[in-house]
Amino acid sequence: MKVVIFGLAISSSWGNGHATLWRGLCAALIAQGHRVVFFERDTEWYAAHRDLHHLPGGRLVLYCGWADVLPAARRELADADAGIVTSYCPDALAASALLMHSSVAVRAFYDLDTPVTLANLATGQAVSYIGTRGLRDYDLVLSYTGGAALEGLCQQLGARRVAPLYGSVNPGVHHEVDPAPAYRSDLSYLGTFAADRQAALEELFVAPARQLPERRFVLGGSGYPANFPWTPNIYFVRHMPPAEHPAFYSSSRLTLNVTRSAMAIMGHCPSGRLFEAAACGTAILTDRWQGLDAFFEPGSEILLARDRRDVAQALELSDGELGRIGNAARERALAEHTAAHRARELVQLLHSVAAKALARAGD
Repeated sequence: MKVVIFGLAISSSWGNGHATLWRGLCAALIAQGHRVVFFERDTEWYAAHRDLHHLPGGRLVLYCGWADVLPAARRELADADAGIVTSYCPDALAASALLMHSSVAVRAFYDLDTPVTLANLATGQAVSYIGTRGLRDYDLVLSYTGGAALEGLCQQLGARRVAPLYGSVNPGVHHEVDPAPAYRSDLSYLGTFAADRQAALEELFVAPARQLPERRFVLGGSGYPANFPWTPNIYFVRHMPPAEHPAFYSSSRLTLNVTRSAMAIMGHCPSGRLFEAAACGTAILTDRWQGLDAFFEPGSEILLARDRRDVAQALELSDGELGRIGNAARERALAEHTAAHRARELVQLLHSVAAKALARAGD
C-alpha cells in the first residue's frame, strides 16, 4: 500500500510523543513493503530541535505553508491507497478537505490525543484539527486510546467506524544497553511537563524523593517550570532524545509512568513510554487506569502505585525481583506491542475498509 500522512511532527522529538510513535510505525510499514509519505509543517519550534531530517525508505515533506505544498500533496494522494490526518496537525482541516476530494480508497483520521479531544469538546473548547462536520466523513477513525474513548468518538463526533491503534515500541531502537552513570537512578521518570499530571507526579515521584533522601531520582523531559518542587536528590535532564531513552531506562532500577488525567479517566491508554521501558527490561511502576491488564499483568509484569507508600514499597524490592518483573514486561512487549505489530494492525484495518468500499461499489 501507499499511505500518505498529514501529521504534527516526525522530524523532532522535542516536547511531543507523536514523533517517536510515527518513526517506529513508518519504519515498520516500510520494512513490510509499503510506501509512506509524511507531510509536516516546518515550524520554528520543531526546526530548532530537529533530530530526523529524512524518512529512511520513505518520503518526508517539510513545508512552510499549505498553499506551497498543496500541489505536492495532491500528487502524492493521486496514487495513494490511504490518507491519514492526525490530531494536532496544524493544517488538519485543509488536509481533510483535500483528502475527501481525492481518489484514495481509505480516508482515515488518527487521534493520538482522544481523551484530550473529547474533554475539550465537553467543556466547549475549540478543537482546531476537527471541522464542523466532526469525523463523520472519514471512512476510518483510529484512536491512540481504547475503551470509552471509542464510544465518545462515535457519539460526540459522528465517527462511523472506529478502532484503537495503540502505542508501540521499535525494539531496534529501544533495548537494554549498558547503564550510563549520569542516568543512574533508584527511580526515574521520563515525560514532558503536563499540568494535568503534576499532582500525580508530585505524589508518586517528588514526595518519595523528599521522604527518601538517600535514594537517587532522575527526571527527564522538557517544559518544566522554574517553580517545580525540586529536591536535592532529584537530578534533571532537560531533553532526552529518543536515542538516549535506552540508556536512560537501562540505568534505572525502577521507572515511573504517570498518565495524564483525561487519559486515565478514559482508561485503555498505554503510553509509548510503557512499551519503551519494557523493551529495555526495566521494571515499571505505574498509576492505575482501567484496561491496564490488557497490556501488562499487574504484579508480575508491571507494578501499580496509588500513593507514595506504594512507591516506597516498590523501591524496597530486591534487584532480583525487579529484574524478574522487567524481564517479564520485555517478553510481553516484544510478543505483542512492537511497531511491527501495530503496522500489521493498521494495514489490516485499511485493507478491511477498502474491501468493504469495493464491495459496496460493486453492489
